[in-house]
Amino acid sequence: MTGCFHCGEPVPAGSSYALEIKGIVQPMCCPGCQAVAQTILECGLASYYEHRTAPGIKGELVPSELAALSHYDLAEVQQDFVTDSGAGSQREIQLSVEGLTCAACAWLIERHLTRLDGLHYVNVNTTTHRARIKWDPARLSLSDILKGFAKIGYRAYPFQTHSQEALYAREVRSYMFRMALAGLGSMQVMMCAVALYMDLFISVEEEFMIYFKWISLLLSTPIMIYSAQPFYVGAWRSLKQGHLSMDVSVSLALIGAFVASIWATVFNTGEVYYDSITMFVFFLLLGRLLELRARRKASESSSNLARLVPIMATRIDEDGEHDVAAKTLQVGDRVRVLAGATLPADGIITLGQASLNEAMLTGEQLPLLKRPGDPVYAGTINTDAPLDIRVSHPIAESRLAQIMRLQDSALDDKPAIAQLADVLSRHFILVLLLIAAGVWTYWHFHQPEQAFWITLAVLVATCPCALSLATPTALTSATAHLTRTGILLRRGHVLDVLTRANRVVMDKTGTLTTGNISLTGTQALAELSETRCLAIAQALEAYSEHPIARAFRSMAAEGVAPLPASEVLPVIGHGIQGTVAGTRYRIGSARWLGLAEEQSATQGLAIYLADDARLLARFSLADTLRPDARALIQAFKAAGLHTTILTGDGSAEADAIARELGVDELVKGVTPDGKLSYLKAREAAGDISIMVGDGINDAPVLAGAHASFAMAGGTDLAKNSADAILLADDLSRLLTARTLALRTRKIIKENFAWSIGYNLLVLPLAASGWLPPYLAAAGMSLSSLIVVTNSMRLNR
Repeated sequence: MTGCFHCGEPVPAGSSYALEIKGIVQPMCCPGCQAVAQTILECGLASYYEHRTAPGIKGELVPSELAALSHYDLAEVQQDFVTDSGAGSQREIQLSVEGLTCAACAWLIERHLTRLDGLHYVNVNTTTHRARIKWDPARLSLSDILKGFAKIGYRAYPFQTHSQEALYAREVRSYMFRMALAGLGSMQVMMCAVALYMDLFISVEEEFMIYFKWISLLLSTPIMIYSAQPFYVGAWRSLKQGHLSMDVSVSLALIGAFVASIWATVFNTGEVYYDSITMFVFFLLLGRLLELRARRKASESSSNLARLVPIMATRIDEDGEHDVAAKTLQVGDRVRVLAGATLPADGIITLGQASLNEAMLTGEQLPLLKRPGDPVYAGTINTDAPLDIRVSHPIAESRLAQIMRLQDSALDDKPAIAQLADVLSRHFILVLLLIAAGVWTYWHFHQPEQAFWITLAVLVATCPCALSLATPTALTSATAHLTRTGILLRRGHVLDVLTRANRVVMDKTGTLTTGNISLTGTQALAELSETRCLAIAQALEAYSEHPIARAFRSMAAEGVAPLPASEVLPVIGHGIQGTVAGTRYRIGSARWLGLAEEQSATQGLAIYLADDARLLARFSLADTLRPDARALIQAFKAAGLHTTILTGDGSAEADAIARELGVDELVKGVTPDGKLSYLKAREAAGDISIMVGDGINDAPVLAGAHASFAMAGGTDLAKNSADAILLADDLSRLLTARTLALRTRKIIKENFAWSIGYNLLVLPLAASGWLPPYLAAAGMSLSSLIVVTNSMRLNR
């Protein structure tokens, strides 16, 4: 059967598709291949068929796919992969290209695309199957460039990867190349070293000894120049900044040993240690590669969050459903999410109900039932039924995006123990250099020929790599573990404070209680009816995020008509005031309204409604304790921590809850300023406190505590003021955080003990000449690997 001239596939019997190419009619298998070949000929690129070394790909031009390319012209879509090239208004993009088979394919694409008006540069890499393109967006659209690929039978799409993942890939690739060169070179140098060591047992002619030394020099030079380059760069960078790093001692050891070996080679005097140098570089690179991969594994949960949001979404418009880029969704857009799909944006359910898996946000694996009116979040999974949602936040402001930003901030924030490790490392290097100088001085006057090599072994063996890794690897692993279990650290000192805290201070409403406060009774105290008072209260409370306000939001569903309110002003810690139907009202605590005596006689939780002249109504409320609140308090007390309820609620209900939970101290009826004053007083008394809250009135004390946690259902102000956020309203996560903090401190102490103990052990061995440089290099790398592996236990 005849093969298609373009793609090489069999031509079906009876096919009439053909094209004349350079005077010869060539058979084609389908209209797609015929169209592609026709385009090649019309562009004057017929020589492609002369130089290609493999058939082209089958020409499949699907109109719907070509039409979908227009989405790439949207600025919102391009923002992640299109950059300014730095040359006027030019844009630059890197594309992944499917179908490349040989160099002729690259030639064909480049020749064809350069005919497009507005395209300034194109380079196709057949090894990576990527193309780099620069163009003028005022004269040429990105979709036209992608269609240009399609017209000659290739598919191209933007190459995207997370910046951290791209950096990680480059670093791993660089270390692999450098390590491969060092490994191969060290094996060859070792073969020469064996020949040189043979002189200890048999007589070897001088000419051969010189020959093997020069061969070792030639093999070691690329390793010193290329493989060891990261250590030189690191040393130079640290010296320019005025401090000592481990790369300084490593570079001194490498350069010193290499220069001394060159001297011995050129002047044929003394010993050469090219084998020790190359093996040292290999072990160092191996240790750093293993460290890089371990740290990557510890922090990959953060970068993986970006993959949770789908690229495309189904938007519902007046003329039907359309597939659009998720990043183009705006507030108010309606989106349909099918069963099994991932939500593309934060929003509110408008139609349907389904169970959503929010494990990526809360750590809770059981799906939660969501109904119309419930908030849903990007990255969560719809497990069983279609949903229509109304977008409430663009993807850049979604809860997922906030989590990523907060976690990155926490990882960048160094706690005191990490700063201490850095200081110790720098001082340790200074002490090490002084000890090395002393060792060299001693051996110079006793065995001058051994002075340099023993000093080299001291520098190598005691390099504080493990000491520098002791804290950051443990903190990174612990932070990743907490994120998976539903605790998001915003600041890095939280783990340190959790291990030293002796007091836990907790808000009551919405923290120890569920916050699902219900209205149990209404008592009119003036001529207004209960229904009218409820309507006024609902109008004012609609502007509040406090848990008490939610008790009034269901009044419309129960037949209470809402009223318009204006000039509404929340008064933090007291209540709300505003104007309804021309009258100024206030609703809030009895103390704020000047009713302290009335409140003292009240049993249970209550708030009051008043105008400027008189008291209008009393609303009785009820709240329920969280099921894990009592166990949490008892666990903290068993661990030796004092427990305090710090609440703005001055009612008798606060006393009842304190008695039921068995807390050590109850401080009630305090304002936000009063809460902060209480915490400052405890700090002055020597207490280290952890604060847990959820409301606007908790924001000052959350910001002022040694460490603070905000509930997931709390206000945005509370979460922005806290040092950590409980992604699920589960108080038991606090115990998890404290347990992990204690484990982290233990791991860090073990790492310090090992790294310092190792250095104290090998220092006398190296200084006495019993530890050769290559064994010192292997031991130093092994020490770093042990520290990293020990820290990785926190990920389990």
